[in-house]
Amino acid sequence: MQENTIDAGGHTWFYREIDPSPNNQRPPVLLLHGLLSQSYTWTEVLPELEQQRFRAIAPDWLGCGNSDKPPRYEFAYTPDAYVDALSAFVDALELETVSLVVQGFLASVGLQYALRHPERIDSLTVLNTPVATTSKLPWKIQQLGVPLVGEMLTQDPLVVDRVLEKGSGYVLPDGDLDVYRRPFLKGSDAGRSLFAIVRNLQLKKALAEIAAGFFHWEKPTLIAWGTNDPWLPVSHAEALKNNMSSAFLVKLDAAGHYPQEHWSGKVNQALLPFLVRKEI
Repeated sequence: MQENTIDAGGHTWFYREIDPSPNNQRPPVLLLHGLLSQSYTWTEVLPELEQQRFRAIAPDWLGCGNSDKPPRYEFAYTPDAYVDALSAFVDALELETVSLVVQGFLASVGLQYALRHPERIDSLTVLNTPVATTSKLPWKIQQLGVPLVGEMLTQDPLVVDRVLEKGSGYVLPDGDLDVYRRPFLKGSDAGRSLFAIVRNLQLKKALAEIAAGFFHWEKPTLIAWGTNDPWLPVSHAEALKNNMSSAFLVKLDAAGHYPQEHWSGKVNQALLPFLVRKEI
């Protein structure tokens, strides 16, 4: 697994990549993480994709992980800004089409990107991502965007533990938490970026676009959902599936909001056959 950086749209992105075959004609798999996570969340999924000879790319969003954390006067941290930034990232890597995989809050931006650029999407996989207009940012995350309070909370590296473990329903290994905490230990810019992300997420507006757009979606779509998600119930996944002609749903029993963290095996069992099957 390679760790790379690339300049796109005036900012430097960090990403993890596997590329087992330089002449691979398959669309690469682009995996997008959610809030308080990083591309590291996909490290149990990427090797399985490599075994199936898929190229796969997992970036850290701007403001997260090891990617640039620009000040707000340089980057707005709104969904529109993130859609444009993701488009610049995809262009910089010269990816014509991708098999898009999204998970979590903020990864909803990936769904907006797909709706605005359907010609760049070969297939779509949705794991525990807000998709219903009734979805709400949980208070544990919402409070991180409250002026003064949020600005203090986002400077505490332990905010990572509180959110990831609450969403998962499991205790994360210390080694994993060390990776997720590291950006917050390096300086204040990670906390400032997190505050700006939560403050400007505009979830209600984004979800209206997502709900309306997927009524007309025709690309192959897998919805894989952790049924123990404390924030996004499986009924949201069922409603999305029922509104799409090209989707099917896999329920990941016992998995929480971040199924790739604790149930990567179940995620792989759903994702890999889907990616392979659509080629036949």
